[in-house]
Amino acid sequence: MGWFFLALVAALGLILVRVYVKLRAARSSRRESWDEQIVGRLRSQGYAPFNDYRVDFFLALPDDAACQAARVRLEPEFSVDVKPLENDTELFFSLHATKTMRLIVPDIQAISRRLGALAAEYHGRYDGWAA
Repeated sequence: MGWFFLALVAALGLILVRVYVKLRAARSSRRESWDEQIVGRLRSQGYAPFNDYRVDFFLALPDDAACQAARVRLEPEFSVDVKPLENDTELFFSLHATKTMRLIVPDIQAISRRLGALAAEYHGRYDGWAA
């Protein structure tokens, strides 16, 4: 009886771990599919895949120290400016990073992942991009 109970608990634990891993993968693929959708929409509006465009990336950060640390990590690859946010009760600054690049899905996805990790490192959030 004891072994059966232990095996049942172990099986339930494995199921919970599997569900957690699948949910995390679905969340990241949803963002990546969003990037694909936006690039597809821009191309349907006439954006050529091999032309360079100004792409704006947005992060919300909690304080000036986080903004300055993120700026150091992003410059000179990006042009960076910071403005105060008025309507957010936790994140008080908006960091706007601009880069001229081609609208190629894997490149956009890589930058989105990188900026998402950077925002999380400084207890902020990545708010996406626009071209």
